[in-house]
Amino acid sequence: MAEQNDHNKPHDQHKPDATGLRKRGIYLLPNLFTSAALFAGFFAIVQAMNSNFELSAIAIFIAMVLDGLDGRVARMTNTQSAFGAEYDSLSDMVSFGVAPALILYVWALKPLGKLGWLAAFAYCACAALRLARFNTKLDDEHQDKRFFQGLPSPGAAALLAGFVWVSYEYGVSGRDIFFGLLQWKWMAWFITVFAGISMVSDLRFYSGKDINLKESVPFFVMLGIMMAFVLISYRPPEVLFFVMVAYALSGYVLWIRDKLKKKA
Repeated sequence: MAEQNDHNKPHDQHKPDATGLRKRGIYLLPNLFTSAALFAGFFAIVQAMNSNFELSAIAIFIAMVLDGLDGRVARMTNTQSAFGAEYDSLSDMVSFGVAPALILYVWALKPLGKLGWLAAFAYCACAALRLARFNTKLDDEHQDKRFFQGLPSPGAAALLAGFVWVSYEYGVSGRDIFFGLLQWKWMAWFITVFAGISMVSDLRFYSGKDINLKESVPFFVMLGIMMAFVLISYRPPEVLFFVMVAYALSGYVLWIRDKLKKKA
């Protein structure tokens, strides 16, 4: 996953040329996961065009899971490659950049006219910039691997998809008006712009790269994981959206904490 791990990163820093690529071929297993994530992102766009917004939101979450698996599979099977890294970035751009922007535009932002499509484009552009910045810093040894710089694009996409999914679950359309004051399309506009700005910010977001899955853990950790599965299975839209909101705000909380520490 280009945002969450060093997916398919080659052992050396030199990309193979076309001849070398033809001789060695392409590793099938990790790129199958990347292709599946790309398909999920494209499927989300198609369903949004057909006004099936619940399926669109679910497809984004599926792409997020698949994108997280391809890098782990590549490292476990020692099948990292420069081709896989580039392919993963392009897949992320479709699934977590273009797809969420188009879903929000069709669902709620279109009636806003120029403000609507500009917000969708701003999110899409920020996702592209976020991915480009991440790729250029893969070999930066001075970067703290425990944190991402800016909100990862899968997290931003899940935030938008979760908002659409929760709204659909409660029968709220992207163009509904509450009490004559709160227009849901403006809520969608704010969340879209917020997610885009968070991606290109310098805020720190926990990456989870320091978690070692091979180490033993206390019993309560496994219990917590099982409870998380139960909660997600019981109310998937609400739980997933709450988790993504908390993660999106965590970078701002860390920033405020660091400011307070400096003053102290």
